[in-house]
Amino acid sequence: MELYPLKFTPLFKYRIWGGSKLKTVLNKEYTEENIGESWEISDVSGDATRVENGFLKGKTLKEITRQFKGDFVGENVYKNFGEDFPLLIKFIDAETPLSIQVHPSNEIAKERHNSFGKNEMWYVMQADENAELIVGFDEAINKESYKTHLKNNTILDVMHHESVSEGDTFYIPTGRVHAIGAGVLLAEIQQTSDITYRIYDYDRVDAKTGEKRELHNELAIDVIDFKVYDSYKTSYELKRNVSNKLVHSPYFKTNIVSIEGEVKKDYSAIDSFVIYICVEGTLAINHKGEIYSLSQGETIMFPASITSLVLNATNNVKILEVYF
Repeated sequence: MELYPLKFTPLFKYRIWGGSKLKTVLNKEYTEENIGESWEISDVSGDATRVENGFLKGKTLKEITRQFKGDFVGENVYKNFGEDFPLLIKFIDAETPLSIQVHPSNEIAKERHNSFGKNEMWYVMQADENAELIVGFDEAINKESYKTHLKNNTILDVMHHESVSEGDTFYIPTGRVHAIGAGVLLAEIQQTSDITYRIYDYDRVDAKTGEKRELHNELAIDVIDFKVYDSYKTSYELKRNVSNKLVHSPYFKTNIVSIEGEVKKDYSAIDSFVIYICVEGTLAINHKGEIYSLSQGETIMFPASITSLVLNATNNVKILEVYF
């Protein structure tokens, strides 16, 4: 059987800080309260998403990779990762702020948790008035002054706060302390990892457990990058109907494509699967005469064996184009 464009059934995650925008803005269907994350494409152990269309319906990424190998993920991706899919795609809705946190590198995550590290990026899809992200430091500190700020609950005073709006993009390498602020809805692209070191959580209590959440400051102290950078936000062009570079890293490549009318895409030079994340509008995707619809808040994956697509948008559409 021939591989085809795949849609996956998302997994919805309760979070202490979760809200309702995944439902009200992105039209996700769930009944639980405080859903903070929609895991769109995941190979995390115990949280694997499953295909919802075609003859592979019900299959996981690992099962499909085992069957189709490089035809599914790309020969080089299969050579490097085997049956472990390297990326995790999410939508995140923060009604209240996330904890201040940091992620370990590949090397440390492998040693401590037998996991990938967690390099990630954010694309802001919607932000309330005065919403902000916390990324890195504004003031030079070292381990000792950092510990003092933690002890005195003043760590927020030395961190970089940035007001955000739709379209703002940030790359979060491992070691960079960060947090999503209240009122932000975003798409997140990251390595396949669920390793997070929480360092400050506003002393809040989880209504479900009645307890404060665990902090991981002993683990975090050795992975933090204390350097102050001139800028934390990613700048990019937005030319219509072409792939505009957002973030190209050793862990994933992401472009943004603003589409109006018809666009032909040729992926013959890319030895990788390709994922589209629709962040605005509705797109019609033609693959060998079959039409796949993709609306805001939806994702679709094209196996590596698919090298050509025709995209059509009657109104302006924006997608994130992700590959390895």
